[in-house]
Amino acid sequence: MAVQRRGTGLLWALMSRCRTSGPGQTRPDRCLSSLPPPPGTWSSALSRLPHRDLYRLSVTDPDQFWGSAAADRLRWVEPFQRVRDCDLSRGKISWFLGGKLNVSVNCLDVHVETHPDRIALVWERDEPGTEVKVSYRELLETTCRLANTLKSHGIHRGDRVAIYMPVSPLAVAAMLACARIGAVHTVVFAGFSSEALAGRIQDAQCKAVITCNQGVRGGRVIELKATVDAAVKKCPSIQHVFISQRTEKTAVMGELDVPLEEVMSSQPSVCPAEPLDSEDALFLLYTSGSTGKPKGIVHTQAGYLLYASLTHQYVFDYQDGDVFGCVADIGWITGHSYVVYGPLCNGATTVLFESTPVYPNPGRYWEMVERLRVNQFYGAPTALRLLLKYDESWVKKYDRSSLKTLGSVGEPINHEAWHWFHTVVGEGRCPLVDTWWQTETGGICIAPRPADPGAPIFPAMAMRPFFGIQPVLMGEEGQPLSGNSVTGALCISEPWPGMARSIYGDHQRFLDAYLKPYPGCYFTGDGAFRSEDGYYQITGRMDDVINVSGHRLGTAEIEDALDVHPAVPETAVIGIPHDIKGEVPFAFVVLKDELADDPSAVIQQLRELISTKIAKYAVPDHFLVVKRLPKTRSGKIMRRILRKVATETSSDLGDVSTLDDPSVVQEIIEAHRKYQTQREEGKR
Repeated sequence: MAVQRRGTGLLWALMSRCRTSGPGQTRPDRCLSSLPPPPGTWSSALSRLPHRDLYRLSVTDPDQFWGSAAADRLRWVEPFQRVRDCDLSRGKISWFLGGKLNVSVNCLDVHVETHPDRIALVWERDEPGTEVKVSYRELLETTCRLANTLKSHGIHRGDRVAIYMPVSPLAVAAMLACARIGAVHTVVFAGFSSEALAGRIQDAQCKAVITCNQGVRGGRVIELKATVDAAVKKCPSIQHVFISQRTEKTAVMGELDVPLEEVMSSQPSVCPAEPLDSEDALFLLYTSGSTGKPKGIVHTQAGYLLYASLTHQYVFDYQDGDVFGCVADIGWITGHSYVVYGPLCNGATTVLFESTPVYPNPGRYWEMVERLRVNQFYGAPTALRLLLKYDESWVKKYDRSSLKTLGSVGEPINHEAWHWFHTVVGEGRCPLVDTWWQTETGGICIAPRPADPGAPIFPAMAMRPFFGIQPVLMGEEGQPLSGNSVTGALCISEPWPGMARSIYGDHQRFLDAYLKPYPGCYFTGDGAFRSEDGYYQITGRMDDVINVSGHRLGTAEIEDALDVHPAVPETAVIGIPHDIKGEVPFAFVVLKDELADDPSAVIQQLRELISTKIAKYAVPDHFLVVKRLPKTRSGKIMRRILRKVATETSSDLGDVSTLDDPSVVQEIIEAHRKYQTQREEGKR
């Protein structure tokens, strides 16, 4: 297909106009050069500007900034005619209008042309020391064979394909194969239950599933095909199930099943890439919301890829030839943006981590860092909190001198974990970037880097907005909060290329959740503190979503599953702090009278119900049986009170006058006291 990159004259002209001699002082008479730079030198041109000036450009003239970035960093089939057409108040978000490109070409073909034998993927398999390296040429060939396989089975542009696979080169190829032919992938974390998988397939009306016979993680075998078989029985839209062999166990094949490797081997290793509009859907990714039904977040082609690429390079100071180690699963947005699309668009070597932080021992991450010579390490606070409980020798016995940048993702990192990560793992010499972003934002929005040389990094703070991101804190009356040392609802006042475009099949829900709470702004659902110095610290969720080991989980989703049990007329689930997981669900359960005296059997059934309907990590750590729940006169459950009871801060309940019957509070406090006593006795 005919492809082209546009030159860098726009950005060069912009920089020539906006070179500054000091904060806030524009010097239009000072020019860097009267001539544009050679094509392809966008990054080196950027390096001539201080970060402060570059950020200013990104917010004062986003059309020039993003237009120049997209023109030079991405390869286009047809150049875009307009940078953006956005109006957050109406939910209209469009970038790079009129342009056509293919994401897989930008992640594979452009690199195969220049360095085909560079390693694209290092698959860190479950067993240490058995890593598999895949070059860009090999990954392109595998992607093309898989793309041709999909096409030969009736999968075409716009069709949805579910991917239910462990982290592996074939899973990455499956994502890129969909991108190559214009199919829309939805990767489902391979720990979700068959019901959760079926719900996502049904919502997206997927035409096919790509999976494995089994998965392997932490020395355990996971029966993936059995889960898919159970899910597909409820999904009439599925026409084919492609089965890859991760283990030697032979899969029992049904009438929908296709042996993936066998069929791929007979397909051509070349597949023409479909030219796609900038705003065509690239993927759906389901995330928990404050209602029970998961949301299929829609990300599109050009804007998402550009933003993932730019954030990967600048937040982590990625340099050509680095080995980038993000240990997230591809089932989450972190895996999409910083295992697959961002690194591959930048021609990086990216690590695929299949195992767990403690298999076969707590030194696993750091042994891998030494063996693979990892330069950037990006992980979750929940794993760090787990590891810091072990002796430091598990870290220090391995050579970590290759590390240049450390990163934290998924939830705010606490001070203890931050200092351990920075001091013990990074030996105090690696910048630690505590990154804030969401499935909906597509990429990192607030992080300590990039910044001017020598700029401070404060522990446990996300700190600085990325290029083009304009945070605003909102007060209780919906007004923007001015000045510093203030706390409010975190919003972003202007659109950026990587943001989600919609919720699949329900754009009104997208508007209601993100754009209507504070008209004209994107509402993140998080609270934040702006420090005296103007830096941002995330304070946590403001809605009924909790963060378990870095995974967002809607409390309503758990409640809906619990309410299915015939013995349970009513439940309320809240999140409480946990030393390792960050937060865990705490379930308050009302049982029918005849079962209230001996609830243990029902509670065990409820645990199994959650595990089956959602996933094992969603099972509440605590179940407290109560006679009734605290409700207002209008029938709303006062979760604030439940949270106070569960965290043992009920001495400060605040105003309870709006409760229909305030005496319920003492009932619940007494039930919790008995529960705690029983737990303590059980430990003896």
